Amino acid sequence: METKIRPKVLFFDVNETLLDLTKMKKEVGVALGGNEDLLSLWFTTMLQYSLVVSASGRYEPFGHIGAAALQMVAANNNIIISEEDARKVILSGLRDLPAHPEVKDALTLLKQAGYKLVALTNSSKEGVTKQFESAGLTNYFDERLSVETVAKFKPFTDTYNWAANELDVKPNECMLIAAHGWDVAGALWARWRAAFISRPGQQTFPLAPKTEIEVPNLKKAADILVSYK
Repeated sequence: METKIRPKVLFFDVNETLLDLTKMKKEVGVALGGNEDLLSLWFTTMLQYSLVVSASGRYEPFGHIGAAALQMVAANNNIIISEEDARKVILSGLRDLPAHPEVKDALTLLKQAGYKLVALTNSSKEGVTKQFESAGLTNYFDERLSVETVAKFKPFTDTYNWAANELDVKPNECMLIAAHGWDVAGALWARWRAAFISRPGQQTFPLAPKTEIEVPNLKKAADILVSYK
């Protein structure tokens, strides 16, 4: 079996990769009149409009885009939610999420193995700071990078290039670990390496390059990564 070379930096997506969104999605379901069938539509609408904002050369905080998406999905189902109420639902929901059960053990293993761990998130700086404090993840990470600084959401290539420059590493020395097919696709096209965490309902994009790791949870990814030399 070929021995893999260690990436110099492991970059982690945050929402769904590290943090369990179940609680937040239920709160969104309540805001949508108890219709939990609309949860996935809300999430994909939020992602779609984050890309619309970036492609148009604009920037809005991720939570604000999530709130706007909530208003849009609600309106299509004859539910009126004010901007203020929508933002309360999204911002309070995003900032009080638990880590997935295996995450802390996996991060501990990777830190003990000498890896540099960096969060790379579409959430705001303030948002990810509060998320990590709430979930008890702050001490596991060397740095937290928010796209707020570069004002362009993942999966734009410029965003991955910026993150690599921030850590003073080359693209092929970076590995993104994420539970979103669009995120690992963006990283791979930016010449990064990638590990896909196949959480329920998540798939890789068939037209993207293949990830070198694809496993159902972060602990299994950590077990593989500690064998790298």
